[in-house]
Amino acid sequence: MQEAVLSFIEQKIFKRTIITLIIINSIILGLETYDSLMHQYGNVLVTIDSIILLLFTCEILLKLFAYRLQFFKRPWCIFDLFVIGIALVPSSESFSALRTLRVLRVLRLLSTVPTMRKVIEGLLSSIPGIISVASIMMIFFYVFAIIGTHLYGNTFPQWFGSLGETMFTLFQIMTLESWSMGIVRPIMDQHPNAWIFFILYILITTFTMLNLFIAIIVNAMHSEADHSAQESRIEIKEAITQEIKEMEKRILKNIRASSQHHDN
Repeated sequence: MQEAVLSFIEQKIFKRTIITLIIINSIILGLETYDSLMHQYGNVLVTIDSIILLLFTCEILLKLFAYRLQFFKRPWCIFDLFVIGIALVPSSESFSALRTLRVLRVLRLLSTVPTMRKVIEGLLSSIPGIISVASIMMIFFYVFAIIGTHLYGNTFPQWFGSLGETMFTLFQIMTLESWSMGIVRPIMDQHPNAWIFFILYILITTFTMLNLFIAIIVNAMHSEADHSAQESRIEIKEAITQEIKEMEKRILKNIRASSQHHDN
């Protein structure tokens, strides 16, 4: 029974059906934000949403039955259980905040679509490198914030009056949003050499550190793709080896049968 259920949930048609239901459910959750649609078709949308939630619950139960304890060793299965569990919370006033989180069901596409899952796994594997780069970036960010507060705090207190205001200003500059005409050029009217500080800051934070983030993520995804390709090659090799062994067994069986026939 367990093997039959496991074979059923591993079929492509089952997975594609779940993906289709997630997409339909995502559309319904979006339609529910329109008051006019809810006024006319609210009952229909809620009914469809409830049916889909019931099917998702059955899916989780099937996986629990098929995988048993292995279910809780699979991060994506735990994620699905968490998302569906939130959706099953009673719609009472005390749990209204949790009920809004049922939109997380849309994120189940990340766990269901293999290509999306590989991208997320690649991002997760890049977290250690991202943390290291972020730590270095925060050090530079903090140093420049202290320098900027001392240099421009008296003349431009609205931007550099305190360490917190300076850090927010530098964050805006790092994103390159209105940094030139909105902040730097007015400062240069009173501090002509201010461009040195800001250009140096942008070169270090925006052009260097942010590109390091991208490089780490790309490298992690490339490594994840190589790992997946290696696993696929191993699976294909094992399948071919198993097929060869089966063929050898059949050939030996035919030879023995033929020998016995000649002996008789």
